[in-house]
Amino acid sequence: MNATILAARLLTERPRPRGIARWRHAHWLAVGTVCLGAFLGQLTASVTALVFPALGHHFHADFAAVEWVALAYLLVLVALLAPVGWLSDLVGRKTMYLGGFAVFALASLGAGLAGSLGVLVACRAVQAVGGAMMQANSVALVARGVPGHAMRRALGIQAAAQGLGLALGPSLGGLLVAHASWRWVFWINVPIGVLGILAGWFLLPRTRPEAEPAQPGARPDARPGVRPGARQGTPPGVRPGTPAAPGVEPGAEPAKAEDGGRFDLPGLLLLTGATTALLLALSTASGLPLPGWAVAVLLLASAVLALGLVRQERRASRPLLAPGLVNTPGVRPGLVVALIGYLLLFCPLVLGPVLLTGAGVSVAGAGLVITLLPAAFALAATVGGGLLPRGWSDVTRCRAGAAVAGAGLLLFAVVPAGGVSSAGPLLIAGCGLGLLLPANNALVMRAIPAECSAVGGGMVNMARSLGTALGTALPVLGVHLAGAAVGGRTVLLGLAAVAALAVALARPAARPRGLRTPGSPQDS
Repeated sequence: MNATILAARLLTERPRPRGIARWRHAHWLAVGTVCLGAFLGQLTASVTALVFPALGHHFHADFAAVEWVALAYLLVLVALLAPVGWLSDLVGRKTMYLGGFAVFALASLGAGLAGSLGVLVACRAVQAVGGAMMQANSVALVARGVPGHAMRRALGIQAAAQGLGLALGPSLGGLLVAHASWRWVFWINVPIGVLGILAGWFLLPRTRPEAEPAQPGARPDARPGVRPGARQGTPPGVRPGTPAAPGVEPGAEPAKAEDGGRFDLPGLLLLTGATTALLLALSTASGLPLPGWAVAVLLLASAVLALGLVRQERRASRPLLAPGLVNTPGVRPGLVVALIGYLLLFCPLVLGPVLLTGAGVSVAGAGLVITLLPAAFALAATVGGGLLPRGWSDVTRCRAGAAVAGAGLLLFAVVPAGGVSSAGPLLIAGCGLGLLLPANNALVMRAIPAECSAVGGGMVNMARSLGTALGTALPVLGVHLAGAAVGGRTVLLGLAAVAALAVALARPAARPRGLRTPGSPQDS
């Protein structure tokens, strides 16, 4: 009984201090707290690539084994986004968000203390649990605590925090590896996590006030501008399921089990299995110490599981990947472009340090040069759209962005690697990606019916995560098969060709219509 009471108290969301809750600008404090999690998640995504060589040297492991420090995190994140979003509706989003900070910080501490590569990979998998708890709730918390008139600005600030974390990762990782230790790449997350817990406890509004026991004289924690005791649902002026602003992580609130629908656990297991088998096959071909025949077996297993996923999603009442939504004109190519965009972004983050250090650039110097790519991406995604001609449609912006990114990667492939010579191509590629991805997000979400925006946003998020995972695995394969110089440049040339494919795939979004899916309200 004591354990039950303790669990109930831990899961009970506490109100903000009354003075903060009544302050008319309190919602910006909540946005700042969410920005801490957004910054931490993107910092972790971009900082890891700089530590690969140091980890290989320390643990006497090859590149194919070390890459699982990143891949384990990405696989768990993809697998847990949807179920964590579903669970958050039951226990409260503030509770899950604070728990995410705690799990992330503790796992980061363990990762820094790891005595073997296996322990480090396991800690990264646990770290991804905390990352999913934060990422699955970030946009929902902004929507919960911000008035409708400030929504787009708040989401833009969150996008800027993500961009800042993404941009600082390579330079910070290079400096920590060069002047401290690879362990500090993980330990740096601990104080940020502790700060996030404290800020969230006092500054985030409750998301389940009805679950709290009545307290004498206490008043429900209200959103600024909402009368205490009034119903606090969707912010004024915002429809339920409103898609995230262009350039903002669109899949932060995945599919929910509403209206009695059951969560699609078989679909989740099939998706995770198919993705894991594919990445294991790529790692085995890249030198992971498994038998040669394992590549064919893993590829076959990935294909079989993928076919099983298609069949499962067609008959699931609440599918994880709604087939009817995927077949909506404009959605399928948009998801492919989202995957391509993050493939183009993360391949150079992994490959760049290998090429630059091989050309004689220091680890710290390589980190500073690689930072130019995500920094240009973040800047272009935040303010670049306003500098383009007003008459340009999102399709035109997508095509222009993909073409510019492809040109930058082509230059990175043909120009000799160096601290100065590589800076220009990376800036060009980053600017192109900053134009491509926000416009593509807008096209996809515009093609999706409003009642399906949460599911559609979750699919965009999955496509983005899969692109990140492939962007980590493919450079390792190229370097293993043909060496750092030849293999790396071959991968970059392939990326330029893939960017051309993104130009061809960009197309106008169809006008969304009501979508009938099994178990939807239209069927009742």
